[in-house]
Amino acid sequence: MVKEFEHKDLWALILGGSGGLGLATAKKLAAHGCHIIIVHRDRKADQDQIEQEFEQIRSLGVSLLSYNEDAILAEKRKSIIRDIKEKISDTGKIRVLVHSIARGNLKPMTGDEGATLSNDDFRVTIEYMAISLYDWTRSVFEEGLFADDARIISFTSEGNQKALKNYAAVSAAKAALEAITRNIAGEFASYGIRANCIQAGVTDTASFRMIPGYETIQALSQERNPFNRITTPEDVAGVAYLLCRDEAAWINGTIIIADGGEHIH
Repeated sequence: MVKEFEHKDLWALILGGSGGLGLATAKKLAAHGCHIIIVHRDRKADQDQIEQEFEQIRSLGVSLLSYNEDAILAEKRKSIIRDIKEKISDTGKIRVLVHSIARGNLKPMTGDEGATLSNDDFRVTIEYMAISLYDWTRSVFEEGLFADDARIISFTSEGNQKALKNYAAVSAAKAALEAITRNIAGEFASYGIRANCIQAGVTDTASFRMIPGYETIQALSQERNPFNRITTPEDVAGVAYLLCRDEAAWINGTIIIADGGEHIH
């Protein structure tokens, strides 16, 4: 395997990297020699399993920094970035910022009072799943931590345009995330930063299983897919890795669909 990031002191900062697409991307980039920083928010009961995953990454011969903190809190973000700057020294730079935060409200818009989406549900979901990308991009940029040729990657879904039951808040967040990513691509390009979204197909992750009726969605997606299977986190991680290569420097401000052709049916 070619380790194009090895011996270059390049780092990947992954928001939401303890599972799903974020963890798979961390493993893929680490396999190619990129050091890893993971910001996640998990219960103590899950820490042993998460640490086992992190040890697998370290076994690939790279360094890993992890922070079990709420990425949305401004003071926590500033504290984490200060610590990162201190630990990776003057030679280390962040090659890629991956946004994989999956914290949203999955409530219907109609139904019994108290069980439906509120204004706060929308606000919190959009803040976590969209606006936080800009907050972290801006903070890393202001600290001068980005590499000369840096990449920003966010994850969206088919729900960005389709009306799915119980998905309204997340759908709104995905649309906002795509808009923020496009504008980062436009306004930060002069500083060598490229930004793109990956639209993953239906993927069996812990976040996906929180969607009411996910089993039906999974079965329908598998039927629609030309390969007769749903997307895996590793499928998406492979695309994220490709976007980090030097050869992908001219891809900027776009949404790349990585679903095996699921969207064509």
